[in-house]
Amino acid sequence: MEHSDLTISRRDLLVVGAASVAAMNAPSDAVAQAAAAPASAGEVPTAKVSFEVNGQTHALDVDTRTTLLDALREHLRLTGTKKGCDHGQCGACTVIVNGRRMNACLSLAVMHEGHSITTIEGLGTPDNLHPMQAAFVKHDGYQCGYCTPGQICAAVAMLDEIRDGLPSHATRDLLGPVAASEDEVRERMSSNICRCAAYPNIVAAIREVAGERS
Repeated sequence: MEHSDLTISRRDLLVVGAASVAAMNAPSDAVAQAAAAPASAGEVPTAKVSFEVNGQTHALDVDTRTTLLDALREHLRLTGTKKGCDHGQCGACTVIVNGRRMNACLSLAVMHEGHSITTIEGLGTPDNLHPMQAAFVKHDGYQCGYCTPGQICAAVAMLDEIRDGLPSHATRDLLGPVAASEDEVRERMSSNICRCAAYPNIVAAIREVAGERS
């Protein structure tokens, strides 16, 4: 191979290498600029939503990514509803929406336009406890108390489900009336975790309110 051919080959190699580097850097720069654009502009997607919480109407202008849990806690300062796992697995954030229990951490606030929401603050007061609250106190079903608001809200809604005849996996007769048996209560409350393991006391409290004392 002549010297001139070797020189050309090296030049071609350098040209190709430089072009490759430029091609690799261009998309990265473009992506970085695109990602930085919204932040630099300071744009946050917001929406207005109005719903009723504990009998009072609230109109909020929130980030569209705000969960119902954060709207209750951070915007309305109703901190009785607890943030536990934030993944819908522990039940500490359970509230009652339109009569049915719901994990507030898994639902966006903007999805609840016009809905009626009940939190632990709306069930009773220290001077006038809801029957379920009084039963939890009587049977020592609260222990540390962190999961208790979600437990109580879930229990109240759960008894309404039983009253309405909605079956669960533990229901033996799908066509007959549903009773608040121990198996029924345990199955329906299985999505609400008590790390203090006060489950027997919780079941006893719920069954007392249901009129199914053992």
